[in-house]
Amino acid sequence: MPFNQKFEQSIQINASVTVVEQCITDLALMHQWLNPALRCEPVGEWSTDVGSRSRFVIQVPFLAPTLKSVVEERRPGLVVWGFEGFFHGRDTWECQPVAEGTHLLNRFEFEIPNPLIRWGFHTFAEPWTKADMQSQLQRLKRVAEQRYQGSSEGTL
Repeated sequence: MPFNQKFEQSIQINASVTVVEQCITDLALMHQWLNPALRCEPVGEWSTDVGSRSRFVIQVPFLAPTLKSVVEERRPGLVVWGFEGFFHGRDTWECQPVAEGTHLLNRFEFEIPNPLIRWGFHTFAEPWTKADMQSQLQRLKRVAEQRYQGSSEGTL
């Protein structure tokens, strides 16, 4: 399904694909780099297998907008979460091995059907969302590189 909005960012991480993927799929590690205003809650037991469900709750004053998510695609180095809620779309995380470690690509594709919410997003939240995605990648890079340096994998 084509979506009318797409934000795509990437980052070079000096850690193995295995370690970077763990940071994306392990709930405790995710909480180290996700925006603190975003809470991820499993629906049932946490998993990133296809069909696994979770909720992402945005913690803002007086509201708690929630996105229901399901893992749509999963293979080594790739996780695609589909979202439904005040918008719908998908969030793709792809780890690509490179000589220096891992090239991580994050693609956030979505559409906002409600015109009022769409206006509010474009007016207020779009620049914040793009900046937050880049900040998350920086935090994820830090977590992955620290984990990698402390692991038995040693060097690339």
